[in-house]
Amino acid sequence: MSRNLHLAAGILAPLCVATFFVSTLIVELLGSPQAVATLKSLIVTPGLWILVPAMAAVGGSGFVLAKARGGRLVDAKRRRMPFIAANGLLVLVPCAIVLDRWAAAGSLDSRFYLLQAVELLAGAANLTLMLLNLRDGLRLTATAHAAAAPMGMPR
Repeated sequence: MSRNLHLAAGILAPLCVATFFVSTLIVELLGSPQAVATLKSLIVTPGLWILVPAMAAVGGSGFVLAKARGGRLVDAKRRRMPFIAANGLLVLVPCAIVLDRWAAAGSLDSRFYLLQAVELLAGAANLTLMLLNLRDGLRLTATAHAAAAPMGMPR
């Protein structure tokens, strides 16, 4: 169960971040102020209500799974997680909430776009780290499957 939960949450979380990132770029380039406000609202609700539990699930299940394993890939994933969590909780979530409020109030001024830039940079950093963790997790799974296969048997 932990492996399936970890995989599902490990795919869902970066998919959410990528969706937020790409949709923000598109709506900022092509959308109206109302479209920006709508997107910012959707990112907060339901977006964060999906992303935050997915992040908690991937972190918790990863912690449980890592107890039984070690090695370079597990250590790399373990080192990335505090940065992903801190960036998400201390930068991305507050930015999303403030940008939503400002967009709803029609305050699409230089403050909004400066904070938007901070959010996009932090989002790109988190997405990169999350995708590296996903890649390493898939490598760990492939290594485990290869080790479990009997000699001479096709995988």
